[in-house]
Amino acid sequence: MCKGFHGFTSGMFMLLFLGSMAGAAAAAGSAYAEEATITKGVVIEGVDVGGMTQEEAQTALQQKADQIGQTPVTLVMGDSQVSYTLADLGYTWTNTDIAGKCLELASSGNIVERYKEKKDIENAPKKYSMKFSVDDSKVRSAVESMSQFNSEPVEGSIEMGSDGIPYVEGGTDGYTLNVDASAASLEDAVDSWTGGDITVDMTYDTASPQVSAKALSNITSVLGTATTDYSASTAARAVNVENGCRLISGSLVWPGDEFSVTQAVTPFTAENGYELAPSYEENHVVDSYGGGICQVSTTLYNAVLKAELDVTARSNHTMIVGYVDPSKDAAIAEGIMDMAFVNNTDSPVYIYGYCWGGTITFTIYGHETRPSNRSIEFESKVTSQTDPTGTQLVADTSQTVGYVNQIQSPHTGYTAELWKNVYVDGVLTDSVQVNNSTYQAVGTIFDVGVVSDSQTVTQAMYQAIASGDINQVQNVIKYGTTAQTETTAQTDASGAEAGGSVPAA
Repeated sequence: MCKGFHGFTSGMFMLLFLGSMAGAAAAAGSAYAEEATITKGVVIEGVDVGGMTQEEAQTALQQKADQIGQTPVTLVMGDSQVSYTLADLGYTWTNTDIAGKCLELASSGNIVERYKEKKDIENAPKKYSMKFSVDDSKVRSAVESMSQFNSEPVEGSIEMGSDGIPYVEGGTDGYTLNVDASAASLEDAVDSWTGGDITVDMTYDTASPQVSAKALSNITSVLGTATTDYSASTAARAVNVENGCRLISGSLVWPGDEFSVTQAVTPFTAENGYELAPSYEENHVVDSYGGGICQVSTTLYNAVLKAELDVTARSNHTMIVGYVDPSKDAAIAEGIMDMAFVNNTDSPVYIYGYCWGGTITFTIYGHETRPSNRSIEFESKVTSQTDPTGTQLVADTSQTVGYVNQIQSPHTGYTAELWKNVYVDGVLTDSVQVNNSTYQAVGTIFDVGVVSDSQTVTQAMYQAIASGDINQVQNVIKYGTTAQTETTAQTDASGAEAGGSVPAA
């Protein structure tokens, strides 16, 4: 009887358990139909939506999306930056059906399978992510706004340091935004974002200034320097020498580039700082704007020679000059003659010039690569000499008869050569001819006035000038014609308005 009772009890217990499970399942099914809540243990983007209805979960997730949309996004370009939010970039929640899908968890299979899945989720929560996308047009618009920081490079200025070496002050790079590459970088940063603020460096092209501390870092040596004296010049000529020096000083010549003195100092006008001063024109001296400028080009020429830069243009004067040895001069004339050189070194060269106490100096700075035990000197060799002869008389139609002015003293003619001697450890190892020059021999030149109330006197003066004899000029001045020769005129024109010799160009 006990055994039968026991069997009855076990059977009844199983029936009761199954009935209880069925009842629980039925109750759960009824609750799901009525409440439609998400299984506990479900987390979406850090939001615990377990026990929420789909509507409640949808609201909570939208709040989360709005919160994420306020995440700062900083775009950086050089030292400049602009801030946006993800929402500004059209950051939009895309998998909005995630709450509905989570509602279906633990809702399929038989009663036991659903119950087990539900318990598994409660014990090991399921985590899901919200998905987002950006608006490409808004991303590009945000990136394009950074183009406001595009800039041109700013050149630095070269100053002389207390150590006698030039240095660069200032100089900044220029930037040009690369929109396509920057937009791609921004989208990649957003796609890979896992939290926190977002900072994206824009892609841009950099244009460096030519004149910068980096570019000129090798300019640390004096390659060549030269000085000439202009203290005997007229005031106007001194002005022209100093003005020409100013126009050249500060020039930077890059490797392979050519520097032209004529281009640097022209035009020869009052507006460009020049005054009327004596200069050579063919074989005599005349006043012209820029008279004396050839001493500027000559001084630079000698510095260039010592720097051993490649001289591409140089001409001697028609007549000898007094401020350098023969063949060391370099005449210039706009459109006719130039002094030019090419920078044949591996670094820029900087030309610094100054005038002080009646002297002009040019110094060329650059990167010294020549051996320290090597030295050079330049030797002027006169190969022939021609003494000046005769007197040249020039009719001056702006002056009356009686005016005689010596406008040029005699100039000896020369032919000359310039040689570069190379020494290694003080021993002459090579001698190279640099140039050759021919200077004309020119006699004394006088300006002679020809204006007179008497046509006869004027005609007589023209005849005297044509003869080339200063004595006949003096006779016309004294007697009115060359026929009267009671007194012989002196050849030094001391009784006329004679002027002294003039400085060379």
